[in-house]
Amino acid sequence: MAGQTPWQTTGPFLHFGLPWNGAADLTGDSDLGARPDLIAPGHDYAVLRAKAGREGTLGQRIELVGRVWDNRNAPVIDSLIEIWQANAAGRYAHPEDSRNDVALDPAFIGFGRCASDKEGAFRFRTIRPGRVPGPGNTLQAPHIALGIMGPGFLKRLATRVYFSDARENAEDPILGLVPEERRATLIAAKEPGANNVYRFDIHLGGARETVFFDI
Repeated sequence: MAGQTPWQTTGPFLHFGLPWNGAADLTGDSDLGARPDLIAPGHDYAVLRAKAGREGTLGQRIELVGRVWDNRNAPVIDSLIEIWQANAAGRYAHPEDSRNDVALDPAFIGFGRCASDKEGAFRFRTIRPGRVPGPGNTLQAPHIALGIMGPGFLKRLATRVYFSDARENAEDPILGLVPEERRATLIAAKEPGANNVYRFDIHLGGARETVFFDI
């Protein structure tokens, strides 16, 4: 058939088309499959079993948990969530971040991948990132870049995760570009009574739609 084929939505192929063993744990501290206390009941453990295979990661351990919701407030099943972040010192494990004055952590690659389960839930274990440079010689608040795609998606969506207890949010140059009434959609709230667990729900539409960025 000549010419460009029509656009199609993606999936369902995530579990076998984009494998990434152990990506839900970026620290390498533990095998999430052998530590059910680290995972909420009802989760699909298939993507979470193997540890990242890297030990000695530096930094404060945190967990990022949440659910993916569609515009009708129904859970989105089998979406693929990816995170990318700097290490605890604020440096990325990437050749383009060549700052020699900021230490690399050889045990931390800064990338993770997790599929949402039958309840739309996901969970990552990682470290709290340091601040990275922003435009105009500014410093950005600690944040995690997050991407999501899945069945019915026309393209990958990209957003950011900031932390509710980070005082640096007030001076972040990117967060400052977001209308004030919508900034809360980019803030992960610390779970009451939990030790360094932050909740970040992703809303694909509706009144609480998450802010997504052009990439």
